[in-house]
Amino acid sequence: MEAQMKSSATVPTEHASRYMVQLCKHFGHKIPTEWNDHEGKITFAMGEVALRAGPETLMMVASAADAEGLARVEQVTDSHLKRFAFREPDMTVDWRRGA
Repeated sequence: MEAQMKSSATVPTEHASRYMVQLCKHFGHKIPTEWNDHEGKITFAMGEVALRAGPETLMMVASAADAEGLARVEQVTDSHLKRFAFREPDMTVDWRRGA
């Protein structure tokens, strides 16, 4: 099994479940996704992101085979989350490598 690089981000929001489902449904039109009320996973060509919705946070763990793929998973997930969370303009996503 090849080594995976990982990063994680915990985003404070009261709408974690809604955003998680929106992300999964959005990407699900083109790539493999799965989700329920509390957890989801999006599988990109370059890696994947696992999502967990809590009452006040959206936790995300990105993984990929290399740093370039990991950065792309982070960027794509981040940009789409912020687009869906336009009512929360101060939302920040702070990815931490090696989580």
